[in-house]
Amino acid sequence: MIDGFSANVIGIAGSILIVSAYAYNVYGRTVNAFVYNGTNLLGALLLTLSLLVHFNLASLLLEIVWIIIAVGGLIKAWRNRADQIS
Repeated sequence: MIDGFSANVIGIAGSILIVSAYAYNVYGRTVNAFVYNGTNLLGALLLTLSLLVHFNLASLLLEIVWIIIAVGGLIKAWRNRADQIS
């Protein structure tokens, strides 16, 4: 099991990834959908892992929604890429 300190470090890393993805989306000249959504997904997964140790229902529900959105974005990017190759 993960101890409290490690859970905090994992949660902070997840937060940094999500904020970095947002900054990339806002300030990047071009945005790669795989990088953007993949970074959001990884950040949300890390925060979810942290929340399993330091439980907070509202935050956990938010991260689950964030995971669903990121996976949907990756699927959309994959489909768009496949359409461009065809």
